Amino acid sequence: MDLLGSILNSMDKPPSVNEEQKKLIKRQKEMAEKLKNKQKEELMRFRKYVEERIGRFAKDDRPHIEFQALDKVHRAVIHEVAEFGGFIAMSFGCEDVDRYSGVYKKENAPTEDEIAARRNRDGWNEEIAKEYAERRKQQRELEYEQKRLARSSAQNSNNTTSKQSNPAPITEAEIKPTFNYKDKYAHLIGQEAALEAARKTETNQSYGFVPSKNKKDVRSIEQTLADIQAKKRLKLQQQQQEQQQRQQEEEQQQNTQNPETQKADSAKNSSLASQPPTSSSTSSSTSY
Repeated sequence: MDLLGSILNSMDKPPSVNEEQKKLIKRQKEMAEKLKNKQKEELMRFRKYVEERIGRFAKDDRPHIEFQALDKVHRAVIHEVAEFGGFIAMSFGCEDVDRYSGVYKKENAPTEDEIAARRNRDGWNEEIAKEYAERRKQQRELEYEQKRLARSSAQNSNNTTSKQSNPAPITEAEIKPTFNYKDKYAHLIGQEAALEAARKTETNQSYGFVPSKNKKDVRSIEQTLADIQAKKRLKLQQQQQEQQQRQQEEEQQQNTQNPETQKADSAKNSSLASQPPTSSSTSSSTSY
């Protein structure tokens, strides 16, 4: 038995499920399925109720309708049905406390004051509408006053800066320098300055051993490129000529060496022919 088999045999077996536990698990699954189906049916009934109420709302003259405080799932159903029917759906209030949904017709969409009032839990009627209109008027006046003060302060700051940048003219009698500033920087710029120190500059006549006139190239771009290509062709021709000369020299050397080698080979062949056959060669021929 290997190590893995011994470990598996030493381990405890999983607990066995008896018939009662199986029945309990089956009953729990059935209850969960029934609850799920019940919730689906309840949502379908609520959706049908919302569709009927919004359908009646579309036919009458009411500007909006309100639903009771509901959870997030039911409010989502209201929003979905309202958007599908071409209405505006909005929710107000605190979540899980008193948050409800309202449906408006597009021609009677809620104003900013109504939305703010409902979000502040103030409700909405004529008195509250007048109160919020007065608040909005006061807020506009306050913003206008703040902008006016900001513009006036900016103008005042611009005036002060313009006065500082354009001060009153000073007469020559008031200007009395105590010393000449050139004396302080004489060791750097010298005593002469401005037109007195100006000198006419001229180009150098030569750069090393080459005159400056030779440094000026008056050729055009096309002419320069043509000259470069001509130099490349000339260099290539020179290389080809050198290679041909080198090949001719090698051929001449081979031709001069061939007669000498032919003479040596003929002399060797004649000497071999004049020698008598050896004993080994004769014995081998007879034994064969």
